[in-house]
Amino acid sequence: MPVIDVKATGSNIKQIIKSKGFRIADVQARCGFNTPQAIFKWLRGDSVPTIDNLIILADMFDLPIDKIIIITRV
Repeated sequence: MPVIDVKATGSNIKQIIKSKGFRIADVQARCGFNTPQAIFKWLRGDSVPTIDNLIILADMFDLPIDKIIIITRV
C-alpha cells in the first residue's frame, strides 16, 4: 500500500526550497501563514502540507505535486 513518507517529504521540500533559491519567508508569504511554524513542521517531518498548500508549493516551485511528496510502499 502506498503511503506518504513524511520525513522524506520534509527533506525533499527543504531541498527544493534551497535549490530554487527561496527562503522560508517566501513560502510563508505565499501560503499566507502569519508564522513559519507550519513550514518548520513540514521540514522536520512532523506533518505534511495540506492539499491546498501542496498546490501552492507546486505552483511556486514549478513542479508537479508528485515531485514534492515522497511515496513509499508498505
